[in-house]
Amino acid sequence: MNLRRSVLISIPYLWLCCLFLVPFLIVFRISLSDIALSIPPYTPTFELSEGWAGVRDMVSQLDFDNFRFLTTDDLYWKSYLSSVQIALISTFMCLLVGFPMAYGMARAPQEWQPTLMLLVILPFWTSFLIRVYSLIGILSQEGLLNQFLTWIGVIAEPLTILNTNVAVYIGIVYTYVPFMILPIYATLIKLDGSLLEAAEDLGCSRTEAFWRITVPLSKAGIIAGCFLVFIPALGEFVIPSLLGGSETLMIGKVLYEEFFSNRDWPVASAVAVILLLILIVPIVLYQRNEQRMIEAGK
Repeated sequence: MNLRRSVLISIPYLWLCCLFLVPFLIVFRISLSDIALSIPPYTPTFELSEGWAGVRDMVSQLDFDNFRFLTTDDLYWKSYLSSVQIALISTFMCLLVGFPMAYGMARAPQEWQPTLMLLVILPFWTSFLIRVYSLIGILSQEGLLNQFLTWIGVIAEPLTILNTNVAVYIGIVYTYVPFMILPIYATLIKLDGSLLEAAEDLGCSRTEAFWRITVPLSKAGIIAGCFLVFIPALGEFVIPSLLGGSETLMIGKVLYEEFFSNRDWPVASAVAVILLLILIVPIVLYQRNEQRMIEAGK
């Protein structure tokens, strides 16, 4: 029995070791290397073939010049700050859009809820890249959005939306709002309706009952949804590359440019390591929130 339990516990740890720890160590090793005109375009700090002797030499000659370089160029720290800002604003917008949709799904007749759930999940059945490309045709000056706004008389001339930060926000919200809807819906569907009836019997209006009962009891779903949107949005690359302009500054774009345009793998790896360290904070907070939910459920 203990052996079986140990095997089951070791499976996720083995998974994390192979798909997270090992790649991270490889990237960290490259971040300590020097750029070179070769294939691959860096000079390794140490070789695995040298064994523990090579590891000891590497530890004694650790070179963090690539990390120090990130502090000397404004591009990098501005990219990190801009990415955090865009991810936070996008998460808040997803919450504004996703909570009413999740609330409507939870309050809908039970026979309609599977259909509504299917409509939320349906975009995942198509390619992520195709969905982002479709927004180019919608947000361009000759796109469907400008045509519709002109047709109803809201604007006289087409708006410039594509290749701006507004387009990036629209793309992130459109792409990640299901990650906000689903955990909130899973929380609201468990809400006991008698609590709202009791609040109204005690003199609360529907609005007061919503803010005093529904919102606090859905806090776990809101927190989970915010983390599920913020974490991937922080390192987003495809959306700002296709929908953003030259002034759209996100660390994912910088990381791509360093790897494939500048071919400076050591600096790009240092950027990736710092990004991962930043992401660890919300990941740890999310894990603690999930643990508290599990303990509260017990």
